[in-house]
Amino acid sequence: MNLLKKIGAILLVIVTLLIIIVGVIAYTLKPDYSGEKELANLQQEVKVYYDDYGIPHIYGENEKDAFRTLGYVHAQDRLWQMELLRRIASGGLSEVFGADLIGTDKFFLSLGIADASKLTAASVAENDEGVVLAKAYLDGINQFITEGPTPIEFHLTGIEKKAFVLEDVYNTIGYMAFSFAMAHKTDPLLTTINSKLGPNYLKDLHVGSTVDTEWIKNYNPASSDSIQNNLTAAVNKALGVLDIPLFEGSNSWVIAPDKTKNGKVIFANDPHIGFAQPSVWYEAHMETPTYSKYGYHIAGIPFPLLGHNRKLAYGITMFENDDVDFYFEQNNPDNENQYLTESGYVDYEIVNKSIKVKDSSEVQFSYKKSIHGPILNGIADQVIGDRPIAMSWVYTQMENKVIDAIYGLSHSNNLKEFKTALPKIHAPGLNIMYGDEEGNVAWFATAQLYQIPDSVNTKMVFEVGEGLPLEKDLLDFKENPQAINPPSNYVYSANNQPDSIAGMLYPGYYLPENRGKRIVELLAPKNDWDITSASEMITDVISSVEPEIITNLAKLLDVSLLSENGLMAIDSLKMWRGDYELSSIEATIYNRWIYYFLENTFEDELGDELFNQFLSTHFMKRLIAPLSKDEDSVWWDDVSTTDVNESMVDIVNISFMEAVASLEKDFGNNLDYWRWERVHTIEHGHPIGQIAALRSFFNVGPYPVHGTREVINNLAFSYDDTGYYKTTSGPSTRRIIDFYDVENSISILPTGQSGNPFSEHYRDQAEMYVNGEFRKMMMNKEEIQKSKEILTFKPKD
Repeated sequence: MNLLKKIGAILLVIVTLLIIIVGVIAYTLKPDYSGEKELANLQQEVKVYYDDYGIPHIYGENEKDAFRTLGYVHAQDRLWQMELLRRIASGGLSEVFGADLIGTDKFFLSLGIADASKLTAASVAENDEGVVLAKAYLDGINQFITEGPTPIEFHLTGIEKKAFVLEDVYNTIGYMAFSFAMAHKTDPLLTTINSKLGPNYLKDLHVGSTVDTEWIKNYNPASSDSIQNNLTAAVNKALGVLDIPLFEGSNSWVIAPDKTKNGKVIFANDPHIGFAQPSVWYEAHMETPTYSKYGYHIAGIPFPLLGHNRKLAYGITMFENDDVDFYFEQNNPDNENQYLTESGYVDYEIVNKSIKVKDSSEVQFSYKKSIHGPILNGIADQVIGDRPIAMSWVYTQMENKVIDAIYGLSHSNNLKEFKTALPKIHAPGLNIMYGDEEGNVAWFATAQLYQIPDSVNTKMVFEVGEGLPLEKDLLDFKENPQAINPPSNYVYSANNQPDSIAGMLYPGYYLPENRGKRIVELLAPKNDWDITSASEMITDVISSVEPEIITNLAKLLDVSLLSENGLMAIDSLKMWRGDYELSSIEATIYNRWIYYFLENTFEDELGDELFNQFLSTHFMKRLIAPLSKDEDSVWWDDVSTTDVNESMVDIVNISFMEAVASLEKDFGNNLDYWRWERVHTIEHGHPIGQIAALRSFFNVGPYPVHGTREVINNLAFSYDDTGYYKTTSGPSTRRIIDFYDVENSISILPTGQSGNPFSEHYRDQAEMYVNGEFRKMMMNKEEIQKSKEILTFKPKD
């Protein structure tokens, strides 16, 4: 007994020591939200008031001081995120995570983002105000790197902290542009389908523009009599092994005074981005005599992409335009290092790169470049076969003024000033949404657009000697899709197809009409909007399209073949209004049915690999509704059966019965257990959270969550054969600005403000987010100054 007591006492001491050690580490590594610090090159004192959710409210006497301070406080909450984002485009992930990321690093290095960033950073005007403020912000980051505690992720991965430079800002923007672009994730897949199965199969994918979808309307648009085929995108797998945010879609609408209860503009925006921990946006409110902004910042970028003050508000959605083209090249049969041009065979440019790899030696690799761009064979997973394929991307080929543009947007005081910054965004393609206290509402599709002949299909790899010329016929910005104060008294964007542009429909990778249709359905009839009704709308989970799909499919069911559960399931679906509440049984049945419907329709022709690529595309989402009423599609026949020619009726019936059987297998015969909350969940993953023992510490969740893909509360997932839907992307913030009462505008983040797991603000908004709740975006100085946590920065001697 005495021995057991001694062992117990020893264990108690060990546990106590461990608790003390963990406590000391947590105290040492967590961010400082109060006290005093000195900042080099600071001209005057800056005060940072932290609110109850860890959001800094920075008050300075000049902009350089304020942005320098922003860099420091941003870094102490998000330095690890900054480090990862700057490494993607420059091929630096293998140095952190090892050999598994070599392929990803090769892919990004071949895109040429890092090379373009180097050229851009070297050519900036040093006295440009945007550059001056950007460098002040970087100085703040670098002082934290020098003097602040090292985030735990650096210790766990063994990498050293290094100073940030302007080139890193452009690399992060370049990665953002890549994740917005879609062509390099889609066109090779579509070309493979066309070559493998033929044009009839491609035609029946319903990828073209149609006149019966919900378009975003221009105000006073140019007339058009030509329609260009539009295809949507496949999600690239290059970053699938890491929890790093990918930009994927968005909603926004701005309501003019004539449609609001209090006669002032209401602005709503929820950009859809891949979920990760930390989440993508860092909120910061800054006040100086010349600058006032409540902004949403990406790690390592000084100026906010989303923002508002008392004068105006702006936000973004993804334009989804096509700014990438692929070209087949023809090698010289006698020299594989040459390719055919109009002038005969010429040498490829050979680009040599090296990649640092954790716990291994550097990897040397080279790739070829033609006049069109890098040759992706052997680098990009989507490119298969022996024919060389080159990629031409607008982002790396034109002068980069994106930093100037973001600076201009964040420093605008009215609509006129705001518009002058927009043409500087050549890529990525963005829908910029705008509203102001004067009552203006506007939408602008920003990107450098160019003429594309009707005869050119940009969604296929161009054959040798064909396709768009390198010197493109550029459109003036006034020919971009846009609407300013339209008669409808609102503007919106849900990544759906915009109306005609310059006599043509601009090709892109637009998402289905579902969200756009629902937004118009709610906005159009109502004329007394306020912040309460707008917050209910931004969390809406009703699909206006899926009940129509059920109607189309249900009429083909042979009820004599159905089990008792099958009969109850279809009767319930017929009454369903398309809602995705946690308690919905119909949502679970519908999605299980649609998965088997797609599998039985497409897998026999595509095979496992292409079918899985197909399931992750945007055009798959667009396809479901038109396919549900296309009884003559060439896809219905199962090519693996030689003695029968299957019809749509066969596919619909077998798919429904398989869906019911699989739900019975997973959840039993009681339909009450088939609720949406059992299959639709959200977990915010941290790269280090992939280690099982560290998952609960670094990851946030999982939680059951209402919503689904392509409803306004767009919580997206990919189909697979598990029948479970782990949400991968959704609203990266929900924010509503009411110019009737700007100081009580509302927002929410998916997890928390801080990326430091020892911070109390690492996950303090997560449950509010899944519950559809909001918090105030504080702007009242008297209220802010009552903060319990104040961090004062003083000039360093």
